[in-house]
Amino acid sequence: MDTKVTSFTLVEDQFNAYIGDIVYATMTTVDAKGRPRARVLIPIWEVVDGRPAGWLATYRTPVKAAHLAKNPHVTFSYWTPRQNAVNVDTVAEWIDDAEIKRRVWTLYRQGSPHGAGYDLGNFWKSPEDPELHVLRLTPWRVQVIRGSDLHSRIWQAEGAA
Repeated sequence: MDTKVTSFTLVEDQFNAYIGDIVYATMTTVDAKGRPRARVLIPIWEVVDGRPAGWLATYRTPVKAAHLAKNPHVTFSYWTPRQNAVNVDTVAEWIDDAEIKRRVWTLYRQGSPHGAGYDLGNFWKSPEDPELHVLRLTPWRVQVIRGSDLHSRIWQAEGAA
């Protein structure tokens, strides 16, 4: 059973709990021929002005860059064997601002509100490392599914239908 909610705050606690438990998300992009490509990553989420907002520290691989240049719509899917799941449909945008990279570095280290995160220093030297790239993730739809009864709550940004 799906329930649509008009405020992200109505799914925020469950969203944070599931992401904190699951941590790893499958990120799916689409190539120029409409074929999906999935990879497993750890995005960081926060709430800004009552709406979810995400960040992804990543390498700017040729495949990922080509997919996002053609189609910036990206889905992140979280799943646990208990059947709890979160699906986040977003628009991704490369951000090259040094201040934002430092902020994202700190968010990853802190684990954001849900506790998922890690030390980016395991992959990059510092926020100024030229190999570190950041994607801003702007969710337009979030679905949270409770595994015990498969009840789903869906938040959608105004005007995203």
